[in-house]
Amino acid sequence: MRKKVTVIGGGLAGMSVAIRLAAKKYDVTILEKGERLGGKLNIRKGKGFTFDTGPSILTMPWVLEKLFSDVGKNVHDYLDIVRVEPGWRTFFEDGTKIDLTSDLPTMLQELKKVSVEDSQSFLSYLQYCEKQYDLMMKSFYKENINGLQDLRKKHPLKELLMMDPMKSLDQATSKFFKDKHIQQLMNFLIMYIGSSPYQAPAILSQLAHVQLGIGVYYVKGGMYKIAEAMEQLLQELGVTVHVNSKVTEIEKSGNQVNKVITENGEQYSSDLVISNLEVIPFYDSMLEDEAEKNRAKMDLKKFEPTVSGLVLLLGVNKKYEHLAHHNFFFSEDRKKEFEQIFNKKELADDPTVYIGISSKSDSSQAPENMENLFVLTHVPPLQEGETWEQHKETYRELVLSKLERMGMTGLRESIEFEYSFTPDDIKQLYGSNGGSIYGVVTDKKMNGGFKIPSRSKLFENVYFVGGSTHPGGGVPMVTLSGQLTADLILEDEGKEGKKIG
Repeated sequence: MRKKVTVIGGGLAGMSVAIRLAAKKYDVTILEKGERLGGKLNIRKGKGFTFDTGPSILTMPWVLEKLFSDVGKNVHDYLDIVRVEPGWRTFFEDGTKIDLTSDLPTMLQELKKVSVEDSQSFLSYLQYCEKQYDLMMKSFYKENINGLQDLRKKHPLKELLMMDPMKSLDQATSKFFKDKHIQQLMNFLIMYIGSSPYQAPAILSQLAHVQLGIGVYYVKGGMYKIAEAMEQLLQELGVTVHVNSKVTEIEKSGNQVNKVITENGEQYSSDLVISNLEVIPFYDSMLEDEAEKNRAKMDLKKFEPTVSGLVLLLGVNKKYEHLAHHNFFFSEDRKKEFEQIFNKKELADDPTVYIGISSKSDSSQAPENMENLFVLTHVPPLQEGETWEQHKETYRELVLSKLERMGMTGLRESIEFEYSFTPDDIKQLYGSNGGSIYGVVTDKKMNGGFKIPSRSKLFENVYFVGGSTHPGGGVPMVTLSGQLTADLILEDEGKEGKKIG
């Protein structure tokens, strides 16, 4: 008889683990609280504009290729994945502009415009970042890594030292670059996982290789096509999917969860339970016993949520010809911005603002001669009992004023369609801790840069996937999280089978 697996949450990680286990003949059911699959990777339309409401940048497409190929499929039969150049276009308050591109001669010219000295050390920086990426491919991207002990099993001492364990990402960047603009640009790559360059470990310099060596990609028709492709694969593999099915409680038997119950009263008997709901919110909402709940949370104190965000979806009746597909408008004082958001847990006076305009690469995303602006500003996660309602209008004005000041003239007057998401909305929609976008913050002092273990310490048949678990947040990372957790389950099941045998 096939083992029954219940997956709580149909984000990319939940779909990924379901795909892998269904291919291994498990009987898999996904329960998703929303009206469609995809989690934070979602979609909204209005007045002819189409917006991806979550991730707008695709990196490491090999993760999607691997997910599909592992079950005998070719992702390119499902998705039209195209490369985007430049990967980023960046703007600074003093008028400096740098395109971040994987075309090496062009990139060197971009850096020379700002600093000849730094352009000369760029190749050495790329080699350093590629080396860090190669080290991660041997362990972090290959299997579940929950701490230094796991890391030591995969790397000899020489390789562990090559990871620069005593350095922060900022210290690694500063070793190669002296110009403040270039430092700020390279450091900001860490925001792919919502962490601070002053607290994240140097090995995450590998994100520069991900950006420049592997490249930045987009999916024709919108990033939500990834979720649709994975949903099609789930159907082909016979996975049962229920949307509008919020899980509200679990039924336990000893140290196992044997039943999952939705708010509609539907009950799902389960041999294995996998939560795509973040670990801390899972324990918060599913455990009734306060002592048990506190014990679970005590063990997770070092895993704080990443930043949240204010998202503005703006359909505008003009084209900003000087902008690219992906644009960053940087803060003037980079250290102050990170100090305010990460250390003081307060809104930055002068935040960095990201604008994604998918209609630059895909005309189907906006009406003719118009553009769809996905505007994201990172903010601290919500504290216990906090609401963001009081900040919504004032921070919107601050963001729009900054963009108009930095060259987006007439922005306010050009808005034809507008929709916004605050940390409150993100928390309510996706159940993330404090409205976190990327799961758990990567902090070398607090948690060594590691994530929450995928295997539950409270229940022997419960596992976790998503941004709060290894290897972290972002489209490729959470998708890989599902694959690596499936591998872990299969390994655990194999061991259990040997015991019985």
